[in-house]
Amino acid sequence: MPGDAVTEEKPGWRRVLASLGNRKTGFMALFGFASALPYALLLGTLYAWLSDAEVDLETMGVFSLIGLAYSFKFLWSPLLDRINLPVIRRLGRRKQWIVTAQFLLGGILLVLSRLDPGSAIGWFSLLAGIGAFASATQDVVVDAWRVDVADEVATIDMLSTVYQLGYRSAVLVGGALALFLAEGLGWPTVYALMGCLMLIIGFASLFAPEGKQTVASIAADESTLAELRHAGELEPRVRAIALVIVGILWSWALVTVGVFMVRSLGSDPGARPDSVAFIAQQGPLIVIATVVIPALIAAWLVRQKQRGRHVLPQPVPAVSRGDAVLDHGYRALILPLTDIVGRLGWATILVLGLVLTYRITDTIWGTFAYPFYLGELAYSKEEVAVASKFFGVGALMFGVALGGVLFTYIGRMAVMTLGALTAALTNLLYADLSVGGAVMAAGSKAIGFTWLVEHLGGDERLAKLMFAIAGENVAGGIAGAALVAYLSSITSKKYSAVQYALLSSLTFLVGTLGRGALGKMIETRGYYDVFILTTVIGFIAVALCLAEWWRIRRLGRAAGLDAAALANA
Repeated sequence: MPGDAVTEEKPGWRRVLASLGNRKTGFMALFGFASALPYALLLGTLYAWLSDAEVDLETMGVFSLIGLAYSFKFLWSPLLDRINLPVIRRLGRRKQWIVTAQFLLGGILLVLSRLDPGSAIGWFSLLAGIGAFASATQDVVVDAWRVDVADEVATIDMLSTVYQLGYRSAVLVGGALALFLAEGLGWPTVYALMGCLMLIIGFASLFAPEGKQTVASIAADESTLAELRHAGELEPRVRAIALVIVGILWSWALVTVGVFMVRSLGSDPGARPDSVAFIAQQGPLIVIATVVIPALIAAWLVRQKQRGRHVLPQPVPAVSRGDAVLDHGYRALILPLTDIVGRLGWATILVLGLVLTYRITDTIWGTFAYPFYLGELAYSKEEVAVASKFFGVGALMFGVALGGVLFTYIGRMAVMTLGALTAALTNLLYADLSVGGAVMAAGSKAIGFTWLVEHLGGDERLAKLMFAIAGENVAGGIAGAALVAYLSSITSKKYSAVQYALLSSLTFLVGTLGRGALGKMIETRGYYDVFILTTVIGFIAVALCLAEWWRIRRLGRAAGLDAAALANA
């Protein structure tokens, strides 16, 4: 669980591969594959298809807002524990949602294969949006399934490792293999094949084991809810008001983005709403509504409870279904926020700022990677598949491993800062590619990389692309490993699932909201100016990392920690 100290021995790759014979670990690998495949197809490879269909970049930027389903998945995650689907509920609490999501995704991919994105972008975006919602839902339930089925043989560490194995395999299938197949078969055939694959996975998932909710876990669940009505807890009326306000704000944000998407994708380019104006005017309001105000409400609730205001003088039982709904909603959405604010205090502002900006350089321009490679630089699909997917995924995994090694030597926040810095600076590699790639070509030749690529069947042009992608992906791997460790360190064990889902979702929020404006900027200013801008934006996260590093070291000194503990902070 996030926030827990890891004391068990890490499984080696031989043990991981051997464990696939175990029923639970085998299905965990399958679920990891099923989680990554729709994400790769809907928020990655799909933009290569849109690029081939000559969909304009601003439309792609607006289209990419379907990724907000992953940013806001924490909003409906509590419902997945409480709602059973008709008929198929007998499959089990988790499997009913996993199988439904997989069959729905398979059907959506098949329908998308029959549509022309150039002439039916409205239907295309609607189906992709539903697919993103189903995919995000599957992610939430698969994470819960992994915890439910873990035991002494299929440990949580083993299941997590096998999940990553399946996930990375799907990235290759949904990315590199899809690009190779599209060159010869065309995009409709590729998406039809992927849809059939998801349907096969859905059928196989019917036979997966279902985790059982133990009597102890049910008792703990009910005990937590009962605590909300103990003496000294906030009054139900105050909790209800807080829950309603936060619910309205989150609903407004979702409706605002949805209306903008419908108007943008359903209009001719000349009548389309100005994405730059939308981001400038509504973007900050969305962040305020979904992050700032809920955090302030949480801080106010913590303050009231500390001062003994608006609290129950004696226990009050829940006497109606409405009381139970209030307790469940408050525990699921508000308590995780009050816990963070209560532990961090004013540092919550710094932490939220860091979470919102840390991966912005990746999330804001990643949508336009395929148009950049295929359109601007005129590489073939096969070349992009080799450079971005096969070689790029290897570089990413190396970066993750490197980040893990660096934790031991320089500490978590040092790696966090290094990740932010390198993630920002590697945008300059793409800036160089956008104006010819002279520096990339010279660097590739200097270390002998060009010679290696040429002897493996490539050329100097492919070598400089692979060189740039390697730099960005190694930096992204370091930053990704650092972010996971950091989020785990600030997540409470008691609310680990919701808090981690919330914090990890926020890392995509600002970047996702900014893609529409970035697409328009690319069309008006070109890629070079965009990469310079994303480099500058990346230094915001560097500054916040330094501030957070200073805060943690200061707290460590105040607590009297030794030098070794400070180094690992």
